[in-house]
Amino acid sequence: MTSPDSRLAALNIVLPTPVAPVANYTPFVRVGDLVHISGQVSVDASGGVRGVVGEDVDLEKAVAAARLCGLNLVAQMKAACEGDLGRVRRIVKLGGFVQAGPTFFDIPKVVNGASDLMVDVFGDIGRHARSAVGVYRLPLNFAVEVDAIIEAA
Repeated sequence: MTSPDSRLAALNIVLPTPVAPVANYTPFVRVGDLVHISGQVSVDASGGVRGVVGEDVDLEKAVAAARLCGLNLVAQMKAACEGDLGRVRRIVKLGGFVQAGPTFFDIPKVVNGASDLMVDVFGDIGRHARSAVGVYRLPLNFAVEVDAIIEAA
């Protein structure tokens, strides 16, 4: 089995620095072998993807925004596992939130950006349960936010 770090390298992905909280919460909480990771927005070094999907943001850009959320989740996973992604035993669940316009209904397709990344990085243990929800507004006008529950040693 290929390690998550090897898969990241093969995909030419360099993980971002984990995003610091913008309010009164922690990036992750461990309860036994489960790690609950706070929602990660579609932010990157260039500022990320902001706006309403279906109005300011098209489907392709929204999928890329969800992938950014996934990258930020993996960065938080690495921090939660003290730098060792090999400790991740399973991606249990993703919760995806899309700041969707009133006529945009392809919310599951958007959240696939994060889901596909989990499978690309973790293989079969990256397959997970999921919610994909359209919302009126997200923090700081980001287009997408995704949170996660993982099992980790």
